[in-house]
Amino acid sequence: MRRFTTGTVVSLAVVGVVLAAVVVTGVLRAERQPNVLDVLLPLVAAAGVLLRERYPVVALVVVSAAVVAYYPFARLDGPLILLPFIVLYTAADRGHLISAIATGAASLLAMGLGEAGGVRHVDDSTFVMIAGWVAAAIAAGSVTRNRRAFLQEAERRVRDAEHGKEEEARRRAGEERLRIARELHDVLGHNISMINVQASAALHGLKKRPEDAESALRTIKDTSKETLRELRTTLGVLRQVDEGAPTAPAGSLARLEALVEASGLTVRTQVSGPLDGVPVEVDLAAARIIREALTNVSRHSGSKEATLTVSNTSGNIMIRVEDDGPGVAFTEGSGFGVQGMRERATALGGSLDAGPRPEGGFRVVAALPLNGAS
Repeated sequence: MRRFTTGTVVSLAVVGVVLAAVVVTGVLRAERQPNVLDVLLPLVAAAGVLLRERYPVVALVVVSAAVVAYYPFARLDGPLILLPFIVLYTAADRGHLISAIATGAASLLAMGLGEAGGVRHVDDSTFVMIAGWVAAAIAAGSVTRNRRAFLQEAERRVRDAEHGKEEEARRRAGEERLRIARELHDVLGHNISMINVQASAALHGLKKRPEDAESALRTIKDTSKETLRELRTTLGVLRQVDEGAPTAPAGSLARLEALVEASGLTVRTQVSGPLDGVPVEVDLAAARIIREALTNVSRHSGSKEATLTVSNTSGNIMIRVEDDGPGVAFTEGSGFGVQGMRERATALGGSLDAGPRPEGGFRVVAALPLNGAS
């Protein structure tokens, strides 16, 4: 079932009133004998008004022509002048502003010439008033069009803003998944790899060198304990509940000796500059990078020794881990270790270089700006 719009209902009402007024005028002025134009032109103008929604320019021309021809040539003076205002408004509202202005001006000109050359139907003041109504109808249509365009633009911006929020939420969710993956890799991957290395050493030296096996088992115990502690911390953050897990960073430059001992390597450590008061995010990233680099030495270089240099100079935490092992260099293609370290550094506005040394072995150099956490 078709539903009529408010504009259509108004048009039908106005057309009905005008046609009824034309009939009443004919009855009241029975002394004037109507001609065919008294019937034809009102019907043509009414049909044009009813087609204004679909064909606004055609309706504008038809109605204006019918009304301009009605008063000089028809014998009755019905209120047909009301119909052009409707089509003028519609044409301007649909974006045909130039057509509405041109047709309105032409209709007023034709009316003025007709009044000047024949029987006068309106005086000068009424003509000026009609011209004002024509201008008002065109202006009203233009205003409603501009208002509708403004509302549509506002709705579009709201939709774009909502879409932007959804994109931002997806981006942040992706970054959070990446962060969680890095944390779990650091917590589980490094320590379990260290446990595996120490367990192999314990099994290998269990009979020949029991003291080495005991040391390896002690390292396994300490590393597994640390792993459980850090895992509880990470899970507590993910669950966002207070389970009594420590909220301090799982790794810290303040625990540098523990990080070095957990690696199971002989590490020559050199520290310059203060390491206290470092922003939490930089502190955590530095500890993670050191542990990852030392773990890679233990797993891939074939060397039991490494050199670690940590310095706080020129507003940067500089980290350098080197070994002289004969093993295959650990690169981005070998796993996620170097990639994870580089992501941590770049996330703080820093940098990380990793690659083989010319004299042999492998080198990791990271620069973490102290203001990178801001």
